[in-house]
Amino acid sequence: MGVFAVDKRRVSFALYRLLAYVTGVFLIGLTFFAMPAKYLVGETSMFALVPAPQGWEHWFGPESPLMLYIAMPHGYIYMLYVLVVLWVALDRRWGAGRTLGVVLAGTIPILGFVVEHRVAKSESAKERSVATSDAAQEPAPTG
Repeated sequence: MGVFAVDKRRVSFALYRLLAYVTGVFLIGLTFFAMPAKYLVGETSMFALVPAPQGWEHWFGPESPLMLYIAMPHGYIYMLYVLVVLWVALDRRWGAGRTLGVVLAGTIPILGFVVEHRVAKSESAKERSVATSDAAQEPAPTG
């Protein structure tokens, strides 16, 4: 059996990227489906703007199961996202402002995807520059 070397920096960053997307998808579901279903649709909802579609009444109103399927998982996934962002921030020595910005990006629909893309682009550029400088500093083989 071979031994695999695991780069913890890559693992933490890959986990951050995965959770950024999952958090973003659940946040979009929460913002555009679960919350309107609970508060805006159905006769028993708080701000009943429109009646629930015939036969689908159980999906709307204060007891909407969408809150169970979308809101609850989103809360737990977001907490995990925050912990992983802190892990990445400590690992890569981010400042407090950048760390807070990345954490808060997970609370605004669509912005999390934009910030994740920019962070990934920035970090890959840093890794390329480090690899280039390391290759330039290696002594030439003497023969």
